Formats: sequence, structure tokens, C-alpha cells
Amino acid sequence: MGGFPLAVLLFWTVAALTAPWLGTSPDAIHLDRVLTGPGASAWLGHDDLGRDILARLLAGASISLTVAALVTLVTFTLGTLVGLAAGYYGGWLDRLLMHVTDVFLAFPGILLAIAFAAVLGPGIGNLILALCLTSWVGYARLTRAQALSLRGRQHVLAAKVLGASTPRILLRHMLPLLAAPLLVEATYSIASLVVAEASLSFLGLGIQPPHASWGAMLRDGVRYLLVAPHYVLAVGLSLMSLVLAVNVMGDKLRDTLDVKR
Repeated sequence: MGGFPLAVLLFWTVAALTAPWLGTSPDAIHLDRVLTGPGASAWLGHDDLGRDILARLLAGASISLTVAALVTLVTFTLGTLVGLAAGYYGGWLDRLLMHVTDVFLAFPGILLAIAFAAVLGPGIGNLILALCLTSWVGYARLTRAQALSLRGRQHVLAAKVLGASTPRILLRHMLPLLAAPLLVEATYSIASLVVAEASLSFLGLGIQPPHASWGAMLRDGVRYLLVAPHYVLAVGLSLMSLVLAVNVMGDKLRDTLDVKR
């Protein structure tokens, strides 16, 4: 069961990394092939402008995974630092940081991302910024909860008595113990970010033409669902396979890193 999701995830990862060098032409328009079905010239058919759907899927995978990786890296770092500071120091700093976190948690993440993207304007840079502004709170809450229990551990208290600096205590004695739950959270976050990027692009607030985006391709393909179902099915199944594979691998990673097992 675990082999197939891993194969799917590796396929899309390799496709995303190699798409720019495959020599495909995802933006090439062929008006004589508009909405034609799968064939020898295009394994998944052509879209409403006669572009190769497979080439655009690979290009879209590169954009989606790049956005997800960059946002995960930024939010992982920011959320972990905020959570460590709140959980370790406590007091007024903890209350202040958690109040800020609660403000972001008061709104659904995707709704807040839509609001930020609408204010910032469309484009990949603003899309990444909007997702970063809304995706760090999960890491912050998780890290704070773990840090509150770890700061009273004997090895942490011993490090304080021995005169270890606060950065050393946080990085050497607490952060390694937080790695397992944070890595699992990051895995699930990648799947959520792929969906969020597709959702914003579907609404016209993300990746802009002529760049390929799975969300924009779904938006364009819905209009031709009855006459060219291959268009929507190719994009929808690709998005579903990637998100499902990441979530399944996240479950397996959680089970592997669970010390109780």
C-alpha cells in the first residue's frame, strides 16, 4: 500500500524538477488541435487553445511543488521560532504571541489567503507571500505546546544550571525533540498548500497566464466538461493523486516517528 503513494510522489517530484529541461512547449498554441482528445501527438489531449495538456501538467507540477516547498520552508522556520519563544519564555511574550496567533486562527486559512491575495494582487510572488502569512500558525501552536512540556525536563534544567545559553538550549536540547511532530506537520502542510495554490489560481488570484497552473487549468476546463471531459479529468486526477500521495506518506511518517509504537 505504501509503495504506490511513494511512486506517485516520486513521479511528480521528478516531473517538477525536470519539467523545465524536458524540451516540451506548454505554451505553444495550435488552433487546429483545440480540445482534441488523447493521441499520438499528445498523450492527454489538447486544451481550449490547442496546447499540450501533459506538457502543461508537468509545468504546473513544477510551479505547485515549488510554491509549496518555499512556503513550507518559510512558515516552518517562522512558526517554529514563534512557538519556541512563546513556550520557553512564557509570561507576557507567550500571551502576546498567542493572541496574534489566535487572530489568524479566527479565520479559515484559505479565506484569509484569498483576502491577502486579493489585496496584494495576482502573481506568484504575492501568492507565496499570501500563503506564508496564513500558514505559520499551525507550526507555532504545535511548537508552543511541545515547548511548554519540554522546558521543565531534567536535561533542560541541567543545561540551565550548567550555564548553557538560551539559543543553545533551544537548538540543542529542545528542537531535536520537536523534529518528529514538526516534520509530520510539514508533510501535511505541503498537501494543503498544493490545494491552496490551485484554489487561488482557480479564482484568478494566483498564477497568471500564460504560466501553467493546475487551478487555472481546472477553471478553463470546466467550461468544456461536456465536450472535452479529458481536459478536466487529466488535471483533476493529477491533483488528487499528488495530494493523496502526500497525505498517505504523511500518515506513514507519523506512524514511523511515533515513539509509542
